[in-house]
Amino acid sequence: MLDVEGLHVTYGDAPALWDVSLRVAPEELVAVVGPNGAGKTTLVNAIARLLPIRGGRVRLDGVDVTRAGAHEIGRHGVALVPEGRRLFGGMTVEENLDIGCYRRQARRARDESLARVFAMFPILGERRRQRAGSLSGGQQQMLAVGRALMARPRLLLFDEPSLGLAPAVVDHLFEIIRAIHADGVSILLIEQNVVKALEVAGRAYLLEEGRILAEGPPAELLARSHLRQAYLGET
Repeated sequence: MLDVEGLHVTYGDAPALWDVSLRVAPEELVAVVGPNGAGKTTLVNAIARLLPIRGGRVRLDGVDVTRAGAHEIGRHGVALVPEGRRLFGGMTVEENLDIGCYRRQARRARDESLARVFAMFPILGERRRQRAGSLSGGQQQMLAVGRALMARPRLLLFDEPSLGLAPAVVDHLFEIIRAIHADGVSILLIEQNVVKALEVAGRAYLLEEGRILAEGPPAELLARSHLRQAYLGET
């Protein structure tokens, strides 16, 4: 489904990603973990075509989208849950959800998608007329996920979904990520919380200082002493 080959991204003349390659197969859940400043958000924004790519290729279903616009990525069935949620705080919950189904195919299924989102996040149904900016942080993250689901994606990109959330909310959020994946949606999960990410992922990549340092099943990565020491505090 998603193939990234030799990705190179810069901010001006400063390199941010070097020769990054990864793949997400249909119905696969893949995590990219790493510390702050590793380039994780740069990676997901480049894949979503929100940042220019200096070198390498991004393919979706075998189609080269390296130079495509962000709106074209949506046409390939990709949706992004961005870091920081990026909601329209002055608009209602339901209005924010409606923004997610901008594509014609998604718009036709609007009522069905809305019912699915409200079933997944009942609090959003209860507060559908409430301004998004008045929601708690956890509820806003639910709304950001729901907005992405309104696009009826085949591939969902999560950028640091647990950031700034209480542990109980994080646990619930990762249950939702599991449920979305179980429905057949492919997921690329960009996450600083290594433990939670590796609990749900089928494969994972370790990104540090703009480079992929390791790849494999979660158990294989956890067997590496470097990762255990750096992210789990083990000696």
